[in-house]
Amino acid sequence: MTCTPTKLEGCFIIEPKVIPDERGYFMESFNEKAFADATGLQVHFVQDNQSFSSKGVLRGLHYQTGEYAQAKLVRVITGSVLDVVVDIRPESSTYGQYIAVTLTAENKKQLFIPRGFAHGFLVLEDETTFFYKCDNFYNKASEGGIHFNDPEIGIDWNTGGIDLIISEKDTVLPGIKNAKKAW
Repeated sequence: MTCTPTKLEGCFIIEPKVIPDERGYFMESFNEKAFADATGLQVHFVQDNQSFSSKGVLRGLHYQTGEYAQAKLVRVITGSVLDVVVDIRPESSTYGQYIAVTLTAENKKQLFIPRGFAHGFLVLEDETTFFYKCDNFYNKASEGGIHFNDPEIGIDWNTGGIDLIISEKDTVLPGIKNAKKAW
């Protein structure tokens, strides 16, 4: 696996080694030891989640707070998304900054998101299956969120005329200044 650091400390784009043959392909989607060797980070995942969405669905920006904060390893199994993470660590030099990465079934890229980041994604194709691993269990009382279109962050979702489908819960999330603190 290749782990490429992003401008946000602790976030890595991961490209697994894909071994194709006449039957299809094989890949190791995650290896804890190889990840630690490549990044210097220790992570142990305890929960897997999966969503299925249509083109235009925008989920996020979400995070867990306090002792229930979560690191995530995200990828796309079918379809494609524009995956976005925002640094919400108040002590960070990149607080309030974001990165956006296109994850597809074809490119097989993954994004590692450490604790202290808000996460969301825009679905770019119908019948997209999004999969992610978490290093901590979900806790409803520890949910946090930031409005996807907060002008303080200025995310370019690059919608290209896609009609957005957003849950009611996500449309009323606060901006970063009024969001629940991550720690």
